[in-house]
Amino acid sequence: MRKFLVVLDESPESQNAIRFAAMRASRTSGGVVVLAIIGPDAIQHGIGVADLMRQEAEDRITSQYQIFARWMRESQGVEPELVIREGDPTTELLAQLNSDREIGVLILGAGSGKDGPGPILSRLLRDLSGLPCPITLVPGDISRERLEAIS
Repeated sequence: MRKFLVVLDESPESQNAIRFAAMRASRTSGGVVVLAIIGPDAIQHGIGVADLMRQEAEDRITSQYQIFARWMRESQGVEPELVIREGDPTTELLAQLNSDREIGVLILGAGSGKDGPGPILSRLLRDLSGLPCPITLVPGDISRERLEAIS
């Protein structure tokens, strides 16, 4: 089965990318892998503190994921898979792509603000030839109606 890989974070563009991934998976009998990355800046190192911060980050991710997972199951008929990794976001994204050969398309949300498309996308665009699959970019400010129409 071909899987769509999408990154879960707290940005609006991530939400659109997740919706698009679920709709594409539904229409093509594919799967969705939702990747959440706990960045190094989210974990302070110290005795016991790092473990507590890591658990809090995982709890936030799981809670956010459950909202999207329920929507994917109920409205798209897709059973998503959650993967949580820790480290540099781009490095971990590439590691996930290379570890799961069923991933056929990477779907990323592109920021539409003055800050640019986002740090992961900016780094990936510098070396597209190293990617093992195509990328689909979803504008962060695209409407749900438009997403439904094009998926």
